[in-house]
Amino acid sequence: MARANSRDRELRERAAAVIPGGMYGHQSVALLPDDYPQYFERGEGAHIWDVDGQRYLDLMCAYGPNLFGYANPQIDAAFVRQLGLGDTLTGPTALMVELAEAFVALIGHADWAMFCKNGTDATTMALTTARAHTKRKTVVRAKGAYHGAAPWCVPRPTGTIQTDRAYQITYDYNDVASLEAAVAEAGDDLACIFAAPFKHDAFIDQAAPDLAYARRARELADRTEALLVVDDVRAGLRVARDCSWAKIGVQPDLSTYGKCVANGHALSVLVGSDKARAAASKIYVTGSFWYQAAPMAAAIETLGLVRDTDYLERINALGERLRDGLAERASAAGFGLRQTGPVTMPLFLFDDDPDLRKGFCFSSAMLDRGVYVHPWHNMFLCAAMTDRDIDDALNAAEGAFGELKRQAGGLPPVEKLAFLATGGSR
Repeated sequence: MARANSRDRELRERAAAVIPGGMYGHQSVALLPDDYPQYFERGEGAHIWDVDGQRYLDLMCAYGPNLFGYANPQIDAAFVRQLGLGDTLTGPTALMVELAEAFVALIGHADWAMFCKNGTDATTMALTTARAHTKRKTVVRAKGAYHGAAPWCVPRPTGTIQTDRAYQITYDYNDVASLEAAVAEAGDDLACIFAAPFKHDAFIDQAAPDLAYARRARELADRTEALLVVDDVRAGLRVARDCSWAKIGVQPDLSTYGKCVANGHALSVLVGSDKARAAASKIYVTGSFWYQAAPMAAAIETLGLVRDTDYLERINALGERLRDGLAERASAAGFGLRQTGPVTMPLFLFDDDPDLRKGFCFSSAMLDRGVYVHPWHNMFLCAAMTDRDIDDALNAAEGAFGELKRQAGGLPPVEKLAFLATGGSR
């Protein structure tokens, strides 16, 4: 519930009249604690302000797009300069070629790049390219992995039909035998194997890719002449400057990027190897705003910072400090806190907390202390964060653990997450 007599509450009431459900998609706060704001006013660096003027250190980074700080002056200046010249034109500008060259130079397996707007666009383009390349239909992908909101992959299938999800076989992430069984079931109809850069499903612990699993995925794709796709929309550029699986020495045929590639400006990318170039040139994919020049100008600046600064080393160091400090404070307060995933994309879950009532209490207490965390989704660190920000987060956590300890015996159930009792299905 929004705060009484607040602008946030007023906006929710107005939205309920003109927006189905009041809000939709991943930025709806319907499955967050009741005191979480729905509407925000602005962002700067690592902080956001809600419409009631409350300031937060933002560990969600807009669900990933903020890599170098909200309102980054260098990136936004490039965006604004290009707006003055032209953005949505009858054809693309030279920036499209320059940006494609920058991606090919940055991503080890990439020989070409295509641009779109959302991560869902990029993953759907990857699937379409794989089917065009192989002349086959079946995609093998991990159970519970998120690849976007198109009918073929949306996690809440209301309004879709059975054929939207036809020709899909799932396997258990990091389970080689399960992957092999799925590929065997696909037989000679296998178009591609989809893989997340690491296991980052909601509500459960994250897991790094096992090397044997990743290598086997590559081997199976090669043996069947299918394509291997790594969906790096969420993790791209936060785990590595290359494709995330390059860290373990496994290169895909196609990989997808989005979220932070233009530091919050709307742009997503499909890159691929020469193997799939002919197929990619034959599919028909487009959008009126896919060729906008201003986001491409922002992306060129973003990739320059990725290439030329120590941003990745800095956010890794900050993430290690945050993880170590939270572990120390949770232990001192008597709580088992599981911190999984890369330190730049952390997830916090409490032991013995099947309906997340501890997680909700802790998250609300952090919010009350000026730190925006998420009780069941992975979070993100950005290069605008500082040691002082991490200190502030740890000080807030110490207070939040104390508040959780005071309330631990009387925490109410989280009714809005009752579906977790059925194994997480919604």
